[in-house]
Amino acid sequence: MKSDDELLESVRCDPSLAELLSEVCEFDLTRGDHGQAVRLSSRQPLEGVAGDFTGGRFFLCGERRPVRPVLYANSEGQAGLIGWSLAEALPVMIGLPSWRDCLKFSGGGDLATMRSAAQHLQRDELRKRSDAETQRRRLAMALSLELGTIPVLLTRLRDAVAGTAPGFVLTDETGEEYESLFGPWLPSRNPSWR
Repeated sequence: MKSDDELLESVRCDPSLAELLSEVCEFDLTRGDHGQAVRLSSRQPLEGVAGDFTGGRFFLCGERRPVRPVLYANSEGQAGLIGWSLAEALPVMIGLPSWRDCLKFSGGGDLATMRSAAQHLQRDELRKRSDAETQRRRLAMALSLELGTIPVLLTRLRDAVAGTAPGFVLTDETGEEYESLFGPWLPSRNPSWR
């Protein structure tokens, strides 16, 4: 397994790979400076490495070592782990269509509910972008990552988010804790999925 630094360096050294990563899963290294005072409640170090188009940020947690947990914080005050290393988080981000919405429509972290949401999201994505699956495979191959099946990726994502507390809870400059990435909604809440 590649270290976090090796993966980041391979993207930094290849502009076309960086562009593909940004396009496929909105992991943009040029947006790594989080620009706001946040910290982990455990006081472990936090390194902002990328951002997405909505103002969300990706962080590596803990002391510098070959692999560190990856935390995602969105612009709406929710945060949580999405992988125990970058090599674990990237396949989730690459292989799951709209992984953020899989969490939003998770019924509080229920795996069966997440699977239902993922099926709807995959259909929506294929309608909008017929080349999406090809791009995902190309990106995974360029990064030497195995994607796994959607059920496996959903389980990894759910388990990572569930492992956020107590050591990886993000707080703002006032000490207020970010909410969980698990949303309360069910797929039936989305009228286009009925």
